[in-house]
Amino acid sequence: MKKLLTPFYQRWLLPFALILMSLVWVAPAYATSLYEVPAASDDTHVVDLADIISRINEGKLNTTLSELKEKTGQTVRYVTIRRLDYDETIDSFTEKLFKQWFPTAEAAENQTLIVIDSLTNNSAIATGDKVKELMPDTIAQSVSQETIQVPLRQGNRYNQAFLDASDRLVAVLSGAADPGPPEVIDNVQVEGTFATPEETKQSNAIPWVIGLLLAATVIPMATYYWYVR
Repeated sequence: MKKLLTPFYQRWLLPFALILMSLVWVAPAYATSLYEVPAASDDTHVVDLADIISRINEGKLNTTLSELKEKTGQTVRYVTIRRLDYDETIDSFTEKLFKQWFPTAEAAENQTLIVIDSLTNNSAIATGDKVKELMPDTIAQSVSQETIQVPLRQGNRYNQAFLDASDRLVAVLSGAADPGPPEVIDNVQVEGTFATPEETKQSNAIPWVIGLLLAATVIPMATYYWYVR
């Protein structure tokens, strides 16, 4: 009996156990921890761990944000990750990373950090004290939840989301007027597709319907009469 059961366990239970282990251990490996994010660099404003930004646009973002820093002293950084750990939210991850990069109030005062999780497309923002004087939390949240989220809802347009956010952040942090979030265009058709009574009168539908009804009645009767005769 033991010899008969051994091949069964080896053939079916072992692969099944490996599958279960892969579901338990491999999936969390794709999550990004705080310690996997490299330290903040003076020359780098984009940390694209999720690999969702093109190299051309990453270069544009670094150039634009470097110029902003030189002119105003304000530093903006973007971080993209593939997914969060099960016990993290995008807000908690962003706050922890902000404190990890800028542990003191002095280091954080002119800093703006935006993080996107590419698995869920959730985004969050954290800002320093002097940033809040130029950009209140209401505008900061609008940048995170509107300026970035609108292009993402239109088909994961990550590059457009970051470029739009940079344009708005540069304007606000430079002391200019806030251009506001992008306009959301509603493409839902609200007009009815049914014909109006006037259109119905003008059409030839009624004669066609009457003709078809007569044909449906006369043809079977004529066929039956011909068959009986």
